[in-house]
Amino acid sequence: MTKRHIAYLVCTTALLGSTLSCAAATAAGPSTHLVRQGDSIQKAVDAAGSGDTVLVSAGTYRESVRITKPLTLRGMGRSTVITPATGSSSNACAKAGSGICVEGRDGHPVENAAVESLTVTGFPKNGVWSSWTDGLTVRQVTAEKNGQWGIAQEQSTRGVLLDNSVRNSGNAGIFLANTSSEEAAALDTKGAVVARNRLQDNRVGVTVRRLRDLSVTGNDFTANCAAVFVVGDENKPRGGALTVSDNFIHGNNKICPKADRLPVIQGAGIVLTGVEKTVVTRNVITDNAGSSPFAGGIVLFKSMVGSPNENNQITANTLMRNGPADLVNADTGTGNTFHGNSCRASKPAGLC
Repeated sequence: MTKRHIAYLVCTTALLGSTLSCAAATAAGPSTHLVRQGDSIQKAVDAAGSGDTVLVSAGTYRESVRITKPLTLRGMGRSTVITPATGSSSNACAKAGSGICVEGRDGHPVENAAVESLTVTGFPKNGVWSSWTDGLTVRQVTAEKNGQWGIAQEQSTRGVLLDNSVRNSGNAGIFLANTSSEEAAALDTKGAVVARNRLQDNRVGVTVRRLRDLSVTGNDFTANCAAVFVVGDENKPRGGALTVSDNFIHGNNKICPKADRLPVIQGAGIVLTGVEKTVVTRNVITDNAGSSPFAGGIVLFKSMVGSPNENNQITANTLMRNGPADLVNADTGTGNTFHGNSCRASKPAGLC
């Protein structure tokens, strides 16, 4: 029974002894639409209004879900599973190969939507994909075994990705970008947050590409080829002016073969490439080692188009047993500073 139905019953009871109208009461608040196993989540989303909640019972749902309005899609935890349909589908999200898509358009973002407490698995592209959103929350989602990105966001501001578990993604577990399909200046996310997520057995745990003003904080990274990539280029404004802090990065030694514009990746903790004014602080980074050019605890590496890192601060991190070194500056950029870090080895020497 939805909240709207409950409100209707309350009003009907009241009208038996009163001439007061209940129109305002029935329209006053958001509704909850319950989806049971065997029902269509997409039909419930289509029927929901702005601010409503689509609550999905435990079970397996073989479909993709496209959201274009401000609502909450909430499961019952990991036991609510969204996985690909067995046949063809006219759903645009399914055609794109993704599980859940939250999509606005240029100048008309989807505002304050949420995806919470469910599992999305086995999609050829992305588990959760969002574009042109403002204030989207993705929380307590398990995204696993998706072909490209576990949770991804582009052209979006003020996103909150919190308490998710993302593993076995073909590319990044969490991917945030200004745009995924073309070159463009860095986008100001207006304070996006990636926090308290567990990233395991992905190509890269978190990739931040051509963005500014966000934080990656308090996450746990293990068994990825690389934990964090912060990527910029020569466009103006450049990527950077963000914070990577208080993460636990350990044993990211999976080997990933080379791909377009990238060599083999293995043993990389935090990699800055072509960015500026980024603060990397209070991270604990241990036991990441490999033969990749990106290997090491914290690595500065010029971008694939030759843009250097500039004016970044590497401070107060704890680093142990990373190879070839805890701190690696393989860049020629200026203004990058290393101070207050606890570590034993650096390339070049003297950064610890």
